[in-house]
Amino acid sequence: MRRIGVLGLFVFICVIIAFSSNGAASSSPTLAVAAASDLQFAMGEIASAFEKSTGSRVKVSFGASGSFVAQITAGAPFDLFFSADESYPKRLIETGLAIPESFFRYATGRLVLWVPNGSPIDVAKEEMQALLHPSVRKVAIANPAHAPYGKAAVSALQSSGLYERVQSRLVLGENISQAAQFVQSGNADIGLLSLSHASAAPMKEKGRFWLVPVDAYPPLHQAAVILRRSREAALAQSLIDFIKEGEGKAILERYGFTLSSEAK
Repeated sequence: MRRIGVLGLFVFICVIIAFSSNGAASSSPTLAVAAASDLQFAMGEIASAFEKSTGSRVKVSFGASGSFVAQITAGAPFDLFFSADESYPKRLIETGLAIPESFFRYATGRLVLWVPNGSPIDVAKEEMQALLHPSVRKVAIANPAHAPYGKAAVSALQSSGLYERVQSRLVLGENISQAAQFVQSGNADIGLLSLSHASAAPMKEKGRFWLVPVDAYPPLHQAAVILRRSREAALAQSLIDFIKEGEGKAILERYGFTLSSEAK
């Protein structure tokens, strides 16, 4: 009986410790972040660095900026929204869904023309005319209806006088990540993608790119806002500060983003 009692006490203590450990883990605040797909690689690193620095957890969902606005309007429980432009965060402020004082232009993105390694196209030499190369059957861009990089791609095509000539060959990704996947997988021969994707190791190893001149499309000023229904507004501000003044700033620069004056 004595041995059973001691064993039972030992099991009881183990259970208490286990529950205490689980309780401690679950008490760590979790920040729900909606991030534009051009941040796929950069924000993944930023979130990991922020978690390591603060002990908090960050759950990041990636997608088209316009699609996130629709989700947030419908009640999606995000705390913080990083858009690929400024217009969508401003729209959330105008509709009362985001905190005006939290608006932060964190970076400016760039558009590139990208081809896989096996392509016969010399994009650095041919520049936008590469889109007319005989090997090009499909051109990948993000959907301009809700993806800022898709809108920028259409503007670049129009300013170069090529839109009508390639319009029938456009394949639209739901977001810039899907557009990149189209070119990597061979479902498109060339793509107008984000510099942040082209700068990421997986794509650096698989292709080459040419930077589209900044005067060919409206500036891709990218902004973030804290959502009004967030229960972790203070933590959301901490992540913004981490990008303004901490390690996040260097990560963005490494992926080709130009930091705004606010983030410097």
